[in-house]
Amino acid sequence: MIRVGVIGMRGIGGQHAAVYVNNSRTELVAVCDLVRERADGAAERLGAKPYYDVQEMLGREALDAVSIATGGFENGGDHYEPAIQCMEAGLNVLCEKPISNNIDHARQMVGKARECDVRFGINLNHRFVPPAAKARGWIEEGRLGHLLLINMTMWIGNPNETSPWFHLRALHPHSIDIMRYFCGNVKRVQAFLNKAPGRSGDDASVCWSNAQINMQFENDVVGHLTGSYDTNPAHNLERCEVLGSEGRFVLDNCFEDLTLYPRRSEELTVVRNSIMGGLVFEDTFPRRINRWIEQLDEGAPQSEIEGSGEEGLAVQEVIEAAIRSWKERTIADVPAVPGAR
Repeated sequence: MIRVGVIGMRGIGGQHAAVYVNNSRTELVAVCDLVRERADGAAERLGAKPYYDVQEMLGREALDAVSIATGGFENGGDHYEPAIQCMEAGLNVLCEKPISNNIDHARQMVGKARECDVRFGINLNHRFVPPAAKARGWIEEGRLGHLLLINMTMWIGNPNETSPWFHLRALHPHSIDIMRYFCGNVKRVQAFLNKAPGRSGDDASVCWSNAQINMQFENDVVGHLTGSYDTNPAHNLERCEVLGSEGRFVLDNCFEDLTLYPRRSEELTVVRNSIMGGLVFEDTFPRRINRWIEQLDEGAPQSEIEGSGEEGLAVQEVIEAAIRSWKERTIADVPAVPGAR
């Protein structure tokens, strides 16, 4: 039995905790939040012990793993300290995305996991759906031939104005992870950004709410990401298209529709959500977290962890390179991350 704690008990932390409660391989032992009422309420609801300080929880409970679902600035500012504390205590860590909004902290987190010889994963849950696995299988089977192009779109409605980089750092770990999942590591980027007319104020607070980012991958695939925080929430869109020398596929809205278009045939392969198990978006969390539990239980090494800390760092390196590209009006190199697949 894997003994687990969850740190950060807002909505997403509650989703992590519910998965651990419902998985026969795990026991939810403790929940932790700086807000006492939040920790107490979650503990009572889930049958766990409440804590309000990470070090106290680590000192009192014999845990094997934790989920870190804290928020903070740009939704990643509070991940670093509890992650380091838990790794130093010898615990395996599953962290919400982004790994950190601070790239130096993100690099240190990956390094600390290696130093402490613990497993480290990131909740890059959009890749953990059957249609994405099916599409990747088509690539590995050679049904697309030599990969050439990838286009990714992620549009949602979010009026947040806390930071100029909030849109890039908080939303696009998902989209860039999907691009990497299909096409590998990114080596260069060029970014173009703008703000919607309704966003006002100076650059110290106003979000660059729309992005077009060109990418070149290590395998010379060329790609493009279109992102926005300025759509109607009812019209959210996540769409990925990959083109190769022998065909292309289109994956719509993360899991809804997957279509293969062979180059030399008019016969399409169409896989719809109902065939893939009737998923809704909330199902992506248990699919990802249950896979984390499965890999921990099987003793998978860090090199085999899906959605690993290294992969979480790799997407943040792309984002930071895009920010540099926009600031400097240039094409920016993306640092390689050892161990990122």
